[in-house]
Amino acid sequence: MRKLLSLLWLVALISGQALSAKSVNEPDSAYIFAYSTQKSNGHSGLLYAWSSNRKNWNSIGPEFRFLFSDYGRWGAEKRMVSPYLFQGPDNLWHCVWSLNEKDGVFAHAVSKDLIYWKPQTYPEVMKGGNCLQPEVSYDRAHALYVITWLSEKSQGTEAYTVTTKDFKTYTSTKSVPVAARLNSREKIFVNGNEETGVVRKVAWSTVESLLNKQKLEAYRGKLFSESPKDDATRFANLKPLEATVSVNSADAKKISDKLVGVFFEDINYAADGGLYAELIQNRGFEYNPGDKEGRDKSWNSTKAWSLNGTKAEFLIDTISPLHVNNKHFALLKITEPGAGLVNEGFDGIALNEGDKYDFSIFVRNSDGRAKKLLIRLVNAKGELFGETTIATNSTTWKKYNAVIVAKKGIADARLEIVPQSAGTVALDMISLFPQKTFNGRKNGLRADLAQLITDIHPRFVRFPGGCVSHGDGLGNIYRWKNTIGPLEARKPMRNLWGYHQSMGLGYYEYFQFCEDMGAAPLPVIAAGVPCQNSATGGAGQQGGVPMCEMDQYVQDILDLIEWANGDAKTKWGKLRAEAGHPKPFNLKYIGIGNEDLINDIFEERFSMIYKAIKAKYPEITVIGTVGPNSEGTDYTEGWEIASRLGVPMVDEHYYQSVGWFINNQDFYDKYDRSKPKVYLGEYASWGSTLANALSEALYMTTLERNGDVVSMSSYAPLLAKEGHTQWNPDMIYFNNTEAKPTVNYYVQKLYGQNSGDQFINGKIKLSDSKEELAKRVSMSAVRDSKTGDLIVKLVNILPVEINTKVSLEGVGTVLSSAVKSVLTGNINEKNQKPEISTITVGKEFNCTMPAYSFTVIRMKTK
Repeated sequence: MRKLLSLLWLVALISGQALSAKSVNEPDSAYIFAYSTQKSNGHSGLLYAWSSNRKNWNSIGPEFRFLFSDYGRWGAEKRMVSPYLFQGPDNLWHCVWSLNEKDGVFAHAVSKDLIYWKPQTYPEVMKGGNCLQPEVSYDRAHALYVITWLSEKSQGTEAYTVTTKDFKTYTSTKSVPVAARLNSREKIFVNGNEETGVVRKVAWSTVESLLNKQKLEAYRGKLFSESPKDDATRFANLKPLEATVSVNSADAKKISDKLVGVFFEDINYAADGGLYAELIQNRGFEYNPGDKEGRDKSWNSTKAWSLNGTKAEFLIDTISPLHVNNKHFALLKITEPGAGLVNEGFDGIALNEGDKYDFSIFVRNSDGRAKKLLIRLVNAKGELFGETTIATNSTTWKKYNAVIVAKKGIADARLEIVPQSAGTVALDMISLFPQKTFNGRKNGLRADLAQLITDIHPRFVRFPGGCVSHGDGLGNIYRWKNTIGPLEARKPMRNLWGYHQSMGLGYYEYFQFCEDMGAAPLPVIAAGVPCQNSATGGAGQQGGVPMCEMDQYVQDILDLIEWANGDAKTKWGKLRAEAGHPKPFNLKYIGIGNEDLINDIFEERFSMIYKAIKAKYPEITVIGTVGPNSEGTDYTEGWEIASRLGVPMVDEHYYQSVGWFINNQDFYDKYDRSKPKVYLGEYASWGSTLANALSEALYMTTLERNGDVVSMSSYAPLLAKEGHTQWNPDMIYFNNTEAKPTVNYYVQKLYGQNSGDQFINGKIKLSDSKEELAKRVSMSAVRDSKTGDLIVKLVNILPVEINTKVSLEGVGTVLSSAVKSVLTGNINEKNQKPEISTITVGKEFNCTMPAYSFTVIRMKTK
């Protein structure tokens, strides 16, 4: 709040007005013009212009958006067409608008001040027709709001109406004469362009508040656009600085011991073809054109497979499948031996010389004759890198296993299955796994990627998303029960990010990975609503699981907790035990929802889920959601719901600029400590240079300082495969043979390996007290109660070194030898790694913060 007031004051200075003074020349009232320019096909949102005489109009911005349409997917949707502004008898402002040219839906939002808008609703009022140019008025005689709109029919344009008392329930749609509409939209020139909108008379104070809002946001935008790239000019004459760092353990507080974790989502091919070590692509022949929404016709059951040779036929069949959840399988009809079925892997199959690979396959000899299969690993030229044979003898589905030893290393081998006799054979669930998985697990994880994640020392792992959790439409919601049990019984599905999820990396494997790392599992379950960026379902995509199905949906979540924590004698605990884990997984946290549209539909379902978990498993910490941004409607409404229900923790997300992180170091200082704790589940600056990493390191000192309210945090996204990346930046990039951690990764690793559970108050004083310098230098000090170690972190995002004197008070006896880790280099480069050394320390000691650096000093104490 203090920062907001200071910003408002600066805005007042910029505009040449005193906030407390009213000019004698100001009018009592004025006019505002509400519109949405169609230059961007309706993506501009709600814009305002103002006039004192209805003739000369001044844009507020220009084109500063006060309301943005949330309907549909980014890109083609999120449109506001023909907005209509109306003030009701209760002085609340209502805005209705059309969403597109096809759906029979209009949008509605309400505001007290024309600035903050409550959640949007999308009533479906036309079956088989569109809803254009909606208007709203008030019928005082019947105390009803009247909404009318136009709909284009084959016979021409017709008008329709509904009424409502509360914009929640509506009467049936009725036809009305087109001439009965208000038709009060006007055409006005704003900035030289003719726009169509609605004019309303308001108090001058309303116009002034709109102007001040725009000026405030413009000023914030200027701050948040600050970048170290401009430092050569900004700090052209800056000389090396001196600093004093004072740490006093007399002023200490307990903070979360789970502050640094990781967030895994199957995005950027992070699972299949990535962390999940399976080397065969489309092993179950379940790829479907719908995985890519029909945009890639080659994306089908034969994707990644081909027939090598002649006198053979490769077909996909569905009669008598291996399992109902895996309906497709390969059918090879061999007229004369020699041809083989080939799999290209994920951009090839990487092999290491001398390593062993577990091969498995389900076979059914459809013609009743036993067959021998030659399994070969070859390159594009047919050169052999390893082979084995399998004798098949069953007329029903049977699994066969073998081991292949790689004769040489190669990055892009392929697998061949060559029947050695004529006949017909059915094949499914064809698998090739390196034996050297992480911790040697069967059906395990790629060792190098898993080790990089482990090296962060994450205190928890959030999975499986992200947007993957609540999916693209109700039918794509991630259902945990589909991901456990035998691989052939798991139900694959379309990945929201445009590819395929085999579910080989399922809930059992996620929990097992957490256990292997000593990290707490944090599964995230959809709150009964789909992703607010969904493309499927029309108006319903902003809806939720039907209430008649919610009891079973809630029970599925309760079953998850029993599966994770229940005794082996319970129904679901028994399934976990049968999978190989008789002991409970000790689940303590569960996330409900992810970046949802926070509206009545969400609140009803979230409340139902939360209350059920609290009643049956009060020991579980439920983590709610407050939308995808650090402010706005979803954020505000999400916090109000969580506070009202007493939800113990909420999940905040934001991706911001370097300048935002530099200028928001007080973000959590002002949080109410009596309200829910915070899990900062997704955050990152937009880039993978040292500048981005240092801005994140700077911000993380504030997370430690506020570790009494910020309980958890995780950078996002975690993994991205080169050539298959839908989102940047990411923490770790990789291909089939290399893992490439970013400089952002090393910041997370330094924090994860140097976490504490006690924050010790410290101060840093620079020899030059200018604000622009002070906000680019930060420190934090924590103690690890398990080791007794004192850890001081120092961040310098300035182009000069800082000679620093560190003074320690009340921390006990400090041993003379300490470990210092320094991450520094060219601010615009991406490949820096920390340099680790041993230094001499004491109650007082000197050190240097290099230009553009993150320094961690870990000291032993008695």
